[in-house]
Amino acid sequence: MRIILIGPPGAGKGTQCQRLVEYLDVPHLSTGEMLRAAIRAGTPEGVAAKDFMEHGHLVPDTVVLAMVTKRLESPDCRIGCLLDGFPRTLPQAEMLDELLERRAMTVDGVVELAVPREELIRRMLARKRADDNPEVFSKRIASFENQTAPLLDYYSRQGKLATVDGLGDADEIFGRVRTAVEKFAKRPGRGGSR
Repeated sequence: MRIILIGPPGAGKGTQCQRLVEYLDVPHLSTGEMLRAAIRAGTPEGVAAKDFMEHGHLVPDTVVLAMVTKRLESPDCRIGCLLDGFPRTLPQAEMLDELLERRAMTVDGVVELAVPREELIRRMLARKRADDNPEVFSKRIASFENQTAPLLDYYSRQGKLATVDGLGDADEIFGRVRTAVEKFAKRPGRGGSR
């Protein structure tokens, strides 16, 4: 299965992704991790992305799409994957659909982790990551709300969106995520459980 996990910064996507990757037995494609690794390695994509990320802006589609395309063409992604951090914008979603269609593939489902803004800020203050200062974090939330939230409507119109309550402990949340993914697997037109 090809599943997309969407949620604002601090929604707990990392925790849920780890569990979902184990449950589905597919690779985890985290554009955030790919970009951070590219920055550390000093690759052309990393150099291009660094300035945008440090100022809380989204990395340009061309940079992200090149990385995702390369990764989706890997043999381990043939059975499926979990996309985390991509797509972030409507143009990226359309590019992803075209990319998959050319390979006779599709997005099977999209899980949104819904968490109120006040809780996101509380979590950010508690986790103290290097890129989590309040000003940058607020910009990241605003970018999500302005550019990524329209994806929810895009995938909802395709009948592929499940919104999951992102509050509670990690086990409770994963139970909701797993239920959503199981419904995607049972949809007509799906060829099997992956």
